[in-house]
Amino acid sequence: MNRTLFTHIKKMTSVIMTAVLTVSLVTSCGRAGESDVEADVPEDDGVSIGMTFDSFVTERWLKDRDIFVTTAGAGGATVNVQTANADVDEQKRQMEYFIEEGVDVIVVIPVDSDSLSEEVKKAKDKGIKVIAYDRMLNDSDEDLYISFNNESVGRFMAEEMIKALPKGGRIVKINGPLKDNNVSLVNKGFDKAITGHGITVVDEFYCDKWIGEEAFEYMASHPDLARTADAFMCGNDDLAGNTIKYLSEMKRAGKVPVVGQDADLEACQRIVAGTQTMTVYKPIEVLASKAAELAIDMAEGRELENVTTMNDGTYNVPYYNVEPVMVDVHNLDSVIIDSGFHMRDDVYLLKEG
Repeated sequence: MNRTLFTHIKKMTSVIMTAVLTVSLVTSCGRAGESDVEADVPEDDGVSIGMTFDSFVTERWLKDRDIFVTTAGAGGATVNVQTANADVDEQKRQMEYFIEEGVDVIVVIPVDSDSLSEEVKKAKDKGIKVIAYDRMLNDSDEDLYISFNNESVGRFMAEEMIKALPKGGRIVKINGPLKDNNVSLVNKGFDKAITGHGITVVDEFYCDKWIGEEAFEYMASHPDLARTADAFMCGNDDLAGNTIKYLSEMKRAGKVPVVGQDADLEACQRIVAGTQTMTVYKPIEVLASKAAELAIDMAEGRELENVTTMNDGTYNVPYYNVEPVMVDVHNLDSVIIDSGFHMRDDVYLLKEG
């Protein structure tokens, strides 16, 4: 990671710490003036953004939310944030509400990448721009897809497996839900990278809603695999944490490689402790702030810069890519702590405590 990116992240962290946010914990579609989070800016004729999250079950989404709202507020926009609590029908209702309210832009972190094309069309027919954030909206012709290079995430995981298992081995995949398009992209990058290295995937499980306990339950229901597999590839750090929890009960934690993604605080602590091999840091400060900036640009009719295209299954849609970073014990300090993503005292709390 370069010095420019670190500087940007530190500035964003400072902004977030000092920003004034109004928080109202509304978990279904609100009415005028109600939202999960709104930027505390004067009411005027500025840009209005509706943002609907899959859920906040994963630690990182709260950071995405706060950075996006703060950046949008600094740009004079207001943001109405909703969470669908992993319910696609609720997310559809939230999008319908944003359309009725006539927002300028709708930002979607989809519950199901395949189920929102009708709502996207309705929004576009009303002149509302639609951004697929982090996860693509398949076959929907969204106005922008902004995400990390998810195939790189899978490749990083595979490279760690190859390094840990130079003679090959039997591994288990514990993935997120198939309806999340990123899951297939991560697996695509992973499978391509392990080809020819003697690594065999002996079982593959898909958690339904990114709930970590599903990983623990899977391990408990497959004790033979939990006892004999040489490594575990997990879809995110919460799944990795619950996998390691079960491995601890079998006295295997720290003895077999376990990989994840998101650089959650507890995952970083586990890397320090030696029970999790690596994670993938996705600089959400860059992703969320850029998404907010691009949302305002789109609403105000400005041309998007540094955008390529990606096929959503039917359409070639504008795509803004942010590269992730592999993190293990060797670069944890330089990537995670020096960037301000987590504080050193927190990361090393368990070891130094």
